[in-house]
Amino acid sequence: MLRYPKPGDIALVVALLVPLVVVLPRLGWPGAEGAGAWLGWIGRTTGILGLAMLLLAAAVSIRLPGMDRWFGGLARLWHLHHWLGFGAFILVMIHALALGLAAVPLSLEVAVATLFPPVSHAAVWFGWLAWLAMVIFLAPTFDFFGRPHYQRWKRLHLVSAAALVLGLGHALLLAGETALWWLLGLAGLAAIAWRKLVSPRVARHAYRIETVSPLARGVVELVLEPEGKGIEHEAGQFVYLTPLDETLTAGRGEEHPYTIASAPGDARLRIGIKDLGDASHALLGVTPGTRVLVEGPYGEFYGRRFPERDQLWFGGGIGISPFVGGAREIAERGLAGGRVHLVYLANGPDRAYYLDELEAIGERVEGFTVTPHFYRELGPLTEAFLREHCSDFTEREIYLCGPPAMNAFLKQLLANQGIPASRLHSEVFDFL
Repeated sequence: MLRYPKPGDIALVVALLVPLVVVLPRLGWPGAEGAGAWLGWIGRTTGILGLAMLLLAAAVSIRLPGMDRWFGGLARLWHLHHWLGFGAFILVMIHALALGLAAVPLSLEVAVATLFPPVSHAAVWFGWLAWLAMVIFLAPTFDFFGRPHYQRWKRLHLVSAAALVLGLGHALLLAGETALWWLLGLAGLAAIAWRKLVSPRVARHAYRIETVSPLARGVVELVLEPEGKGIEHEAGQFVYLTPLDETLTAGRGEEHPYTIASAPGDARLRIGIKDLGDASHALLGVTPGTRVLVEGPYGEFYGRRFPERDQLWFGGGIGISPFVGGAREIAERGLAGGRVHLVYLANGPDRAYYLDELEAIGERVEGFTVTPHFYRELGPLTEAFLREHCSDFTEREIYLCGPPAMNAFLKQLLANQGIPASRLHSEVFDFL
């Protein structure tokens, strides 16, 4: 959980301010011209900012490996993209409402004509069509009609390209400042073109599934061998995996995010897969020897690797994967800084996959400790359990990864002990 600005945050703020700095001086201030003049000014200002946010939301969706770290990881970048899009939608609504209300003092007919002129006024209708396209692709994102299927949501999100083109046409025909809008518009459209047309062909690495190792009921580890040059990654990062096995019952040719469980020095990729949906369920039976495509790596789970402050890791479910990668790196390179204590949260020993390997690393490496906590035996994790097994837990840098309910419970438990949010780090694949 990041509480400080990243370089990408500053760049976004600057990019949002530029249109206002360039355009607003030409609009001037309404002065004492009445409420209608002020409403018109508000309408134009929110329109400028709303379009800029829409274009920037598209631009940051480019998903270049490494660029996400400017924003604190891809999960955080997707949330910024998410709220830029939503903010653009709200501002566009205010834009239309304010312009309509600004004309009301003249007459209701003028106000209606301002918002809904004859069809020959293409610029205004471009704006309305852009708004309609925004409704179509944003409604599923904010659960207006229930949570959609992941791949259907991705296909529906392509309507955002139409919203960009129509919104850009609206601005170019009405607002002028063509160089500014062309620059932002091309950045947004280039990002969409990269993601949908170019990236699938040039940014994915070919791997072959070497083995499929069962870890527990409904959980396997895929070991992937690169066919050429593989990716280089850090512990805790993740990739988008696209399986090409023609025998799969679901998910063939679809990309989904999975955390890397291998150490950075391992030429092969190890990925833990848990049965959490149609695509992951199908991967449990993927055929060894078949090809997969890998894109990435992404994420900044650990941030500054092994800082001087001692660390406390909480892992549960398939969320143990980034800690397995971190532990395997420790096994290869040793500890580069302070001590690390992993609390492995599971329902019972049968659901604590990787535990034997993690405990073996703890026995070999001084300063790395593993403590299992089994819910069926001990109930929910408590402060007393933490003080017994890691007495200085309130002084450590803390990393969380697991099911949403587990993360929420841990954050509340730790906050109750006075641990500041700046020392809690988590990353989840909740991109909708």
